[in-house]
Amino acid sequence: MKIKVATYNIHKGVSYRSKPRVLALKQAIAAFDADLIFLQEVQGQHDRIAARFGEERHGPKHWPERSQHEFFAGESHQSVYGLNAQYDHGHHGNALLSKYPIAKWTNTDVSDHAYEARGILHSIVETPKGVVHCYVIHLGLFERSRVRQVEALIDAVNLSAPNNEPVIIAGDFNDWRNTLSAKLRKALGVVEVFDEIGAGSSLGDLVRTLARRQAAVRPARTFPSALPFFRLDRIYVRGFEVESAQVLHGPIWAKLSDHAPLVATLKLL
Repeated sequence: MKIKVATYNIHKGVSYRSKPRVLALKQAIAAFDADLIFLQEVQGQHDRIAARFGEERHGPKHWPERSQHEFFAGESHQSVYGLNAQYDHGHHGNALLSKYPIAKWTNTDVSDHAYEARGILHSIVETPKGVVHCYVIHLGLFERSRVRQVEALIDAVNLSAPNNEPVIIAGDFNDWRNTLSAKLRKALGVVEVFDEIGAGSSLGDLVRTLARRQAAVRPARTFPSALPFFRLDRIYVRGFEVESAQVLHGPIWAKLSDHAPLVATLKLL
């Protein structure tokens, strides 16, 4: 059974020039044609922006009346939302959109300090071939915080998805030096989708064997979206074969968010 997965930090539905991008984001997310979509920086509510862009001169669709995750899900997906950061005029967090039924979900606070609210959104998704555990993650900007948050993630996965049940962990890891992948692989038995695609070259494998070197572990470049340089976003999986993975970037995507989305096709084993 094949499952198409996407992860995307949507920058709260507003461009870096403070222009509303919610309608265009809905179209872009639909174009993924993905079964499971992991979203970060989803605006559950923002009264000030809603008041500003919900005015008649902007048109009714510049800022939806519903929460962003419900608007993006439409009729084709179910959605769940994990509120992380709350303020006087609204809140934002992570979300999962799923074509499959979501049996259960929980949101765990893993904030490391008062200035960055972070959470792990765990959903149990019922596919025709069995349960898949989905974890939407957005780690902190500071390395020490990320280390502690990954330890919390490892504990959460081991507790909620025992016995090597299928797992997808996706989101914005802010792990630009790629210091966390080895710990996740060792603790959870996961692989990162671009590591798997990159390791598939027979010529590369031969050269590395002759040179007695291991394959380089290099997740995709996703930030900034106009010309990606930093490797911030990830899709880790367990219990799947990775068939394909790609980054969507360029001028069109740069107008939507500061991150480029990742899309991968997986085969459930």
